[in-house]
Amino acid sequence: MIGHPNIEKKEEPIVVILSGGLDSTTVLYWAKHYFKDVYAISFDYGQRHKIELDMAKKIAKKVGVKEHKILKVDLTQIGASALTDKSIEVPETKSKKEIFERGIPVTYVPFRNGIFLALAAAYAESKNITNLTGGWNQIDFSGYPDCRKEFLENFEKTLNVGTKIAVEGKKWTIYAPLLNLKKEDIIKLGLSLKADYSYSISCYRGNEIPCLKCDSCILRINAFKNLGLEDPLITRLKKEGKIKV
Repeated sequence: MIGHPNIEKKEEPIVVILSGGLDSTTVLYWAKHYFKDVYAISFDYGQRHKIELDMAKKIAKKVGVKEHKILKVDLTQIGASALTDKSIEVPETKSKKEIFERGIPVTYVPFRNGIFLALAAAYAESKNITNLTGGWNQIDFSGYPDCRKEFLENFEKTLNVGTKIAVEGKKWTIYAPLLNLKKEDIIKLGLSLKADYSYSISCYRGNEIPCLKCDSCILRINAFKNLGLEDPLITRLKKEGKIKV
């Protein structure tokens, strides 16, 4: 598992897990820069913020991926998360400090990244690809256990013992270029790669106009504020008249 953004360019393809959020958008541009061909996979899992899929389509088209696959996996049947069970309220947050002190929030979807990685690996293997990447981060995040280095390292080991492609001699590599970056540094990386964040959706509440109160919104707001920049999403919404100036 490679948990930093600086690598040599590869004459190989890679599969990107693309949610349509800021982090996965950054990783998509990163993959486009470092790999020969890029495939993207997104998941329609019954998420409250399903609008992110519409944005993921726009982002994937703009970047020019070889293929963008959207798989339907109904995690509402499991529930137990504010993102997949509308009877559970998305919590409001006042600060990053509050996020970090609170522990694992109700927006955690049980084993979501494990499920997504397994399906992304199956998709990659069908195309003879053994490189995977996504927007996992263990610094500025909501405390999800399946975003940590230990989880990704062990998942990579599983792929290297449990797939036909590995048994036949190819080696899986999971790239986590954002793993140890603060949100501000993630944005700076993306901007250095000319990432367009105007269609990336971070808000958990499911509207194009961000609520500015959920964990994800607070982390994003603080990052752009600390960089002295207006969020490109807000800029676009203003231009389109969806937010009053």
